[in-house]
Order: sequence, then structure tokens, then C-alpha cells
Amino acid sequence: MKVHIFPRKTYAGIGLVCLLLAALVIQGCNQSDVSADAPARKKGKGRGGDGGPVPVVVAKVVQKNVPVDVASVGNVEAYSTISVVPQVGGQLAEVYFHEGDFVAKNAKLFKIDPRPLEAMVAQAEANLARDTALLQQAQANLARDTANQKYARDQADRYAKLFEQGIVSKDQGEQLASNADALAQLVLADGASIESAKAQILADKANIDNIKLQLAYTTIYSPIDGRTGNLTVKGGNIVTPNTTILTTITQVEPIYVTFALPEARLADIRRYMAQGTLQVMARGQDGADAEYGQLTFVDNNVDTTTGTIRLKGTFQNTDRKLWPGEYVNVTVRMSTQQNALVLPNQAVQTGQDGTYVYVVKNDRTVEMRPVKTGLRVDQDMVIDQGVQNGETVVTEGQLRLAPGSRVQFGGGDGGGEGKRGEGKGGDGKSGFQEKGKGRPQT
Repeated sequence: MKVHIFPRKTYAGIGLVCLLLAALVIQGCNQSDVSADAPARKKGKGRGGDGGPVPVVVAKVVQKNVPVDVASVGNVEAYSTISVVPQVGGQLAEVYFHEGDFVAKNAKLFKIDPRPLEAMVAQAEANLARDTALLQQAQANLARDTANQKYARDQADRYAKLFEQGIVSKDQGEQLASNADALAQLVLADGASIESAKAQILADKANIDNIKLQLAYTTIYSPIDGRTGNLTVKGGNIVTPNTTILTTITQVEPIYVTFALPEARLADIRRYMAQGTLQVMARGQDGADAEYGQLTFVDNNVDTTTGTIRLKGTFQNTDRKLWPGEYVNVTVRMSTQQNALVLPNQAVQTGQDGTYVYVVKNDRTVEMRPVKTGLRVDQDMVIDQGVQNGETVVTEGQLRLAPGSRVQFGGGDGGGEGKRGEGKGGDGKSGFQEKGKGRPQT
């Protein structure tokens, strides 16, 4: 037997050739697999085509009444504010309330020392009594002088007849006639004295009434129902009439909420006010339950610097939640849109051709449908055109979809349908009729 001995280099060359042949075989197999799989890959290129359904979250289009609301930020104002100022001066003797108390109308607030005015009343009454006595004296003088004047006139008439008969001298007759005329003038003077005394009595009575009125002003009463503010003058101090502000009282039942809306809303406000009273809701910054009132005032001009119109709502505020000076969120209920089609706001997408939604058909494929949107109510959107009641729309997962894509709901058959609460204005009632729920917005 012959044994061929090959050099070591020859073995190396044979190994290299074998490796190259193996690489070519593997490459050919891979190309064959790629070619076989190419149609399938090409067929599943459309974002969830036959390559598998796209998981999404969906919701139903519902039909319900939707409120038409306008929101703003307002400021609470007192229904009325009274500055309590004394009408007479003197020492502040008594204070009948504590700072911050709620007081009723005609409740006693302050007492100013009345003794100086009481003394003035006594003096004026004494003057009246004196002048009354003078009137009586003048009336007595008038009666006396009238009697004397009558006697003197009768005597002068008798002497005139005797002079005509030549019994007495002319000088005697003229003397008696002159005396009668003087007494007549004295009677007139007595009458004038009586009228003067009467006028003085009227003046005395008016002075007494004036002093008594000032005396009544020494006790100060509350002119309105309201809450007292800071007490600026303590008891024992001297107050000046018509100058010193003792305290302020603000009426908070009812109360105003003042706010502004864009002038573009003025026509709508006037139109809806002509149809009936507009309801206003105010909610404090602390998130407490809302208060409800009515729109009672629209300003007579538009603010040219801001382009807004000033409005006021009146609230009964029986529980005193609204406080003068605080800022509140205000919502005006303009009207209610009946039988509107509503879907979640996140279902609406915006493209080059406008807004659209993905509608899920019966075969679990999606259709991209253009829509015309209306009002936004919290997390919901009113759709004026483009969808029907009861249709299913995609609310999450739109970025992976294309028209015709097959979808599967996140929780199985309908299990991924989005939940939408009926609160927060969704039913057209919450926020105005049901306290504690959400607030409608525009």
C-alpha cells in the first residue's frame, strides 16, 4: 500500500475551500427564506394590516342635552356698603357690638354722651315757657287797650255832637278824638306784639325739635343687615360729627358677583336674556360647592381698553359662602343644546384637511371620517356633523392606525371602551342643578 504524504500547506488550502463552500450554501438558504417571506411582509406593511390587529381604546357616540356655557373669572362685591359716621359730636360712651359681628337692621351700635344735648333741650323748653307767658301778656294788653280805645272813641263821638250844638268847645272835641286815635294805634301795637310772641313760640318749638333730633342721633343704629368691619374709634374717645368713620357695614345677603366677558358675547347675552333669566354659577378658589344666582346687570358700554363688557350676577348667599373681595370662577348658562352628539375630546384628531375621528366598523376595521366640531364640555366634544349616535370611535391608539387597519379593543370585546362620566355638565344638568359635580366650560 502506498501512502501519499501531502505538505502542511496543502491541508490549509483544502480547509479554506470547504469553508467558502459552506458560506455559499448558507447564503443561498437565507435568500430563499427572504424571498418566500417577502410577499407576507409586503402585505402587512399598512400599520396593523394582516400583520396583526392594533390594540386601541374606544368609546361610543352618545346623544344628550349639552349646556351652552360661558366661563370667566369674577370678583365678589357687597350688595351695599355703609360707612357709619356720627351726626353729632361728643364722647363715645358705649359700643354695643364686637368687630366682625353680623348685625340686623336697626340694631343698636353706638351711644354718644347725651347729657350736653339734654341740657340744651331743658333750656329750650324754658325759653318756650317764657315766650308763652309773654304771648299771654300781650293778649291781655290787647284786650285792655281795645276796651280803652272803644271808650275813648265813644266819648269823642258824643263831644262831637255836643260841639255841633254849641255846648262844648271845639278844642275839647278834638282832644278826645285825638286820644281815641292814639288808643287805636296802641291796639294795633298790641296785635303786633301778639304775632311776634307767636312767632317766637314757633321758633322755640322748632329749636326744641332740632335739639331732640340731635339727641336722638346720640344713639346710632345699623341702617342695614350686614357684617361689621374694623372699629376705628374705641369707647371714650371724642368723635366729630359728619367726619369720623366709626366702622363700615357690608351687606352680604344678597351679594353681587361682577365679571367681564368679551364683547363678541354681548349679542348672545342680549338674545338669551330676552328669552328669559340667565343662570349664573360661582365657585370659590377653594373648590367648595358652587353658589347659584341670576344675571341681573349688563353695563351700558364696552370697555374700549380691554374689549370686554361688565356684568353682575345676584346671589342670595344665605350660607354666606361668597365673601366680598374674593375672586371666583363664574359660569353663565346661556342655553342648552338639545339632543347633541357627544364623544370624548381625545377622539378628535387634527390633520391637513381639518378634524377627523377613527370610526370602528362592524368588521373591526377603522374608517377615518372628517367631522365638524361644536362646543367642548369638560372632557367631551359636541360633534355637529360626521358621526351617528351609537357609533364606536377610537379614543387612544390613533397614531398606529391608517384607514382600513384592523383593531382590537384593549380589554377584549368592548372591554377597552372608554368610560365617560355623566357628571361635569355631560348630561346638560350637572354643574347647575347638581351641586358638587363638575363645572361646564366653553
